[in-house]
Amino acid sequence: MSFSDLFSSGFTTRNQDHFASIVRVAFSDGIISQEEKAFLDRLSQKLNISKERYATILKDYKSHPINPPAFLEKRIERLYDLTLMVRADKIKDAHDVKLLTKLAIGLGFQTEIASKVVSTSIRLVSNAVNFDTFKKEMIALLLF
Repeated sequence: MSFSDLFSSGFTTRNQDHFASIVRVAFSDGIISQEEKAFLDRLSQKLNISKERYATILKDYKSHPINPPAFLEKRIERLYDLTLMVRADKIKDAHDVKLLTKLAIGLGFQTEIASKVVSTSIRLVSNAVNFDTFKKEMIALLLF
């Protein structure tokens, strides 16, 4: 196995784990709505997840760990994706916010500020900001 094969394998695994985390949020209320399904379909394509793997992850999403990205920008990107998923579910209750907070901590955001990170994330996504604005606002929150 070549070095590039190892990298590709690790990259694929991280994408699958990230996707499983988003599926976990989608299933937090016990069902996946049409909006959530459409989002998952688009995201699976973006993350290069095959239809077969998609189906497997839907059945067994809890077996995937939350692998935090090493770089802040990637953490913010994953948080953005997760928040979009919660927004698609209309952020029904405190359970959704609590789950998103746990996932944010799993992504590597500090426990002490995870609630503030999540509330800011939800506010920004609810205001339909694009990713660049989201990233800028989150970096400002985290660095100042």
